[in-house]
Amino acid sequence: MNSVVAPPLPPQQANAIRVMVVDDSAVIRGMVSRWIEAEPDLSVVASVRTGQDAVNQLLRANPDVVVLDIEMPDMDGITALPLLLAKKPELVVIMASTLTRRNAEISFKALALGASDYIPKPESTRDNSTVDLFKNELVTKIRSFVARKRRFGRREPAAPVAGPVPAAIREVPAGGRRPLQLRPFSTCVPRVLLIGSSTGGPQALLSTVAELGAVIDRAPVLITQHMPPMFTTILAEHLTRASRRPALEGVDGEVVKPGRIYLAPGKYHMRVERRGVETVIKLDDGPPVNFCKPAVDPLFDSAAQVWQAGCLGVVLTGMGADGMRGGRTIVAAGGSIIAQDEATSVVWGMPGAVAQDGLCSAILPLDQVGPRVSRLFAGDRA
Repeated sequence: MNSVVAPPLPPQQANAIRVMVVDDSAVIRGMVSRWIEAEPDLSVVASVRTGQDAVNQLLRANPDVVVLDIEMPDMDGITALPLLLAKKPELVVIMASTLTRRNAEISFKALALGASDYIPKPESTRDNSTVDLFKNELVTKIRSFVARKRRFGRREPAAPVAGPVPAAIREVPAGGRRPLQLRPFSTCVPRVLLIGSSTGGPQALLSTVAELGAVIDRAPVLITQHMPPMFTTILAEHLTRASRRPALEGVDGEVVKPGRIYLAPGKYHMRVERRGVETVIKLDDGPPVNFCKPAVDPLFDSAAQVWQAGCLGVVLTGMGADGMRGGRTIVAAGGSIIAQDEATSVVWGMPGAVAQDGLCSAILPLDQVGPRVSRLFAGDRA
């Protein structure tokens, strides 16, 4: 049977997250459906093989989330996406694709069309380690996106923390959480900009670097975005267009210079180190950090050793807490941290972690991050 729409959920599962799985591979559909059904708070309400089936059955199945394959017969995922969102604008759509350049480019296009996120499919269902990573990432993203929509559907997000920061640490209420603490900015003008991001990061990065022309001309910009190979290659090309400055994946041994954006390549941690009077990129093929590779903490930790109080770290939207430990290292060295606020983050995991750890000198809406960074590099400490 190619397409299945589940019967109505029993009363005890009425609040379960409703998921539609769309993939022309019966193996993938079955595997993903079994994972979802094994979770007490998730339920598969439809399993279909084409984008056309998904569009036709969307309103009847009424899912909260659609896991949408890119390459399918009759109607592919990128064609189905806008049709699905037109029928149900609040729908969470997670694109699933194999790791090819074409699919990476399509995934970026899907994000621009309204997809919530993408997830790379394992190259083989026989590789248990990659299958487990795919499963854990998919289930976590389904829960996170729906939880955010449900939470902000009931109340307004916490008010952004903005405005001048007094010399003493200030406490800021945060929607029922323990109060957030803001630190004074470093008294040093930054000499390097370090950015970490994950879920929702590509759009946030493109928006931010578009505001940073003068900063990039003055200082190097180093970015770690949680992404697999090929996707980081495409992201670097998009960053070049958005910033109108060279943006490339970091190369081991490359000298770090102002005027460039360096992006951690997929499957490698990107660090920096001193070699004589120069600072160079050091790629690390070691184990994942915070379950990520590349991870933000190695970049932040190593940069603090090189630039010390001259580090300005920015933590944008993303799941987990990657960047918090490295943020502590930057702050201990005398540098400063800015976090994206909860209201504008796709997932307030990484920025929330540094904010709640008391590491931030500002917690800002996304559209204020670039301008504040520019003022800091211009010497403004207000």
